[in-house]
Amino acid sequence: MGTPEFAVPSLRSLVENKSNVVAVITVPDKPSGRGQKQTSSPVKQYAQEQGIPVLQPEKLKDPAFLEELRSYQADLQVVVAFRMLPEVVWSMPSYGTFNLHGSLLPQYRGAAPINWAVINGEKETGVTTFFIEKEIDTGKIIYRETEPIYDNDDAGSVYERLMHKGAGLVVKTVEAIQNGDYPQQDQDDSQPLKAAPKIFRETCEIDWTKPASEIHNFVRGLSPYPAAWTTLNGLSCKIFKTKLVEGGASATPGYYQTDNKRFLHFQTGDGALAIEVLQLEGKKRMEIGDLLRGTKLG
Repeated sequence: MGTPEFAVPSLRSLVENKSNVVAVITVPDKPSGRGQKQTSSPVKQYAQEQGIPVLQPEKLKDPAFLEELRSYQADLQVVVAFRMLPEVVWSMPSYGTFNLHGSLLPQYRGAAPINWAVINGEKETGVTTFFIEKEIDTGKIIYRETEPIYDNDDAGSVYERLMHKGAGLVVKTVEAIQNGDYPQQDQDDSQPLKAAPKIFRETCEIDWTKPASEIHNFVRGLSPYPAAWTTLNGLSCKIFKTKLVEGGASATPGYYQTDNKRFLHFQTGDGALAIEVLQLEGKKRMEIGDLLRGTKLG
């Protein structure tokens, strides 16, 4: 069960490992692009290439879907980047249902664990497989693997590495369950926990009163998608990459300076931050030098 690109390597690894994948469940096709053409999820596209049956229920409690799902008599269900499952679905297989999550649970439970780990300046994250239970992201942990977050990482680069590391962990977990030899560890809720709630556009607006290092991590954690943004000359401006500036002049947070040739510096709560890659409303994503060659910012 999965939808985006993140889930495809896990499915591919199971297929290439000769696991008997009897069916794939993903979202219904959706119109996208300028022509609003019906588009299949990346998981469906790969499943069809492999000749695997694909189920696309609108509602996971739909009796017709549940009947079809039971007909496959799956021993185990694997979930990677899908939606919340009702108990009637996750409790169906004899071996249960496990999920791959993009954090070291119990930290960063929620919809956007990779983004929030980078936003919060973490130096380490990872992937976790766990059995699904009623409360979201709280089931017994099977395996965890760590992954460093480097200073030059953004959410996109961490996503890419966890996508492939997670695929290996999915295969390891399936093999262990098949062999009847796997750990089941309760999640430790006694420690302070950081959450990873869903990100909305309003979440992504930059607060220039915060310290430069926090804003820098905020931009990293939202790049390349959905992207941090601010208002520049009355236009919405997405910011994808920044650099800390030493000894920036003190000014009102949100005030910017530019030579209209090479640099654009924004004042933060404790110094300046250089904008390196951005996308001004109505324009393409550009390096700051390329943008300034064609656009005067005042």
